[in-house]
Amino acid sequence: MILIAAAWITLLLLGGGLALDRVLSNAVTRNFDDSLNYVLTAMVASAEIGPAGEVLLNRPLGDQRFLEPNSGLYYQISGGGLEPFRSRSLWDRSLKVGEKHNDIDVHTYDSKEFADEPLRVLERDVILPGSPVRWRFQVAQSRAALDDQINVLRRTLVRSFALLGVGLIALAALQTYYGLLPLRKVRKAIARMRSGAATRVDEPLPNEVAPMVEELNALLEHNENQAEEARRHAGNLAHALKTPLTVIMNAATADAADLPETVCREAKTMRRQVDHHLARARAVGRRGHAHSRAEVWPSLEAVERAVGRLYPDVRIDRAGPRDLSVHVERQDLDELLGNLIENAAKYGGGSVFVTVSGEAGFVEFLIEDDGAGIPEEERQRIFDRGARLDTSKPGTGLGLAIVRDVAEIYGGTVGLEESEDLGGLLVRLRLPAATEEPEAARSSTIRSTSDKRR
Repeated sequence: MILIAAAWITLLLLGGGLALDRVLSNAVTRNFDDSLNYVLTAMVASAEIGPAGEVLLNRPLGDQRFLEPNSGLYYQISGGGLEPFRSRSLWDRSLKVGEKHNDIDVHTYDSKEFADEPLRVLERDVILPGSPVRWRFQVAQSRAALDDQINVLRRTLVRSFALLGVGLIALAALQTYYGLLPLRKVRKAIARMRSGAATRVDEPLPNEVAPMVEELNALLEHNENQAEEARRHAGNLAHALKTPLTVIMNAATADAADLPETVCREAKTMRRQVDHHLARARAVGRRGHAHSRAEVWPSLEAVERAVGRLYPDVRIDRAGPRDLSVHVERQDLDELLGNLIENAAKYGGGSVFVTVSGEAGFVEFLIEDDGAGIPEEERQRIFDRGARLDTSKPGTGLGLAIVRDVAEIYGGTVGLEESEDLGGLLVRLRLPAATEEPEAARSSTIRSTSDKRR
């Protein structure tokens, strides 16, 4: 950054210095030429024709240098084949009369006709009254004074712009150093977190760096949540495998006659648990994938068929729009709905009602049953691993815990309430919608009942 700033400052100052040098040099040169033009005009005004047709000045020019030999200021009037009328300062020299210029306008140019003295020459052709001859009026002055002024000007410009450039580059270096100082603070804070001395970057930082620090803290929180999910997942798996392993060990210790059948049965149970938790682990990896999408109604139909085979005496009804989709993988949606609907069928009184609706970027599932429900003080505890209120029916106590975990993986929520219509438990599951739908379509959910008894 410092090198780029130094190169850009140097380029700008170089361009600006050259432009300013040209402007000021031209201004000094114009001022120099104006003074010569004033003398040339005075010569023309005081010129007259003598008795022999020669040109004379009826009054001497005011500058004393015209009278001093080789003074650096000269004039000359020539024309008509006569001897040029020259200033005394020319002494034994004369100014060249070129043929390229032949008009009455003032012509300005530089001349090196004097080997040791570069000249600035102004000339003009004039036809004087009473003479048909075109006279060439010339005024010349040594460029030494003009060049000295330009050199002084350029030295001043170079020194000033060099000092300005050094100051700007130093300022850019300081700005870069102090501008990046917050990043060094962030680096030190990360080093403290790595050593265990801190868990977050909490020191005050400028507004320009604060969003990055917020994202960093959010990333740290996300990683902690991931680690907690991994620990919870490992705990769920350990809890699920503990009971089958205990059964196998007890059967083996007692030298039970049905030991092979027990081992096979419990091994199948453990395989189901392992497969289930592997699927949940894959859900963590799939979370937030841009193409995660599942249609709600086909998943509901598939779950209803599966639960209906397990509990043929339970009636399962569905209601809601059929075009909703969620930002969840299909197998994970089947897992969520399967756990909730199976629980409703298992612990209910024979009737289960599933209502689906879309609102505010979410798809909401209401799973109601006509069972005994869950007391309000137990609704939070039931989500813990292995928590069961009814131990008279088979189960692992992992269903609701897994539903909560997988729902949270995808940014959803699950809660327990009391069903006003059926009197049992109402489970409210909210999952992110895969597509935004018009508000009118979300609110126009038509409640319909399936006439097929499951």
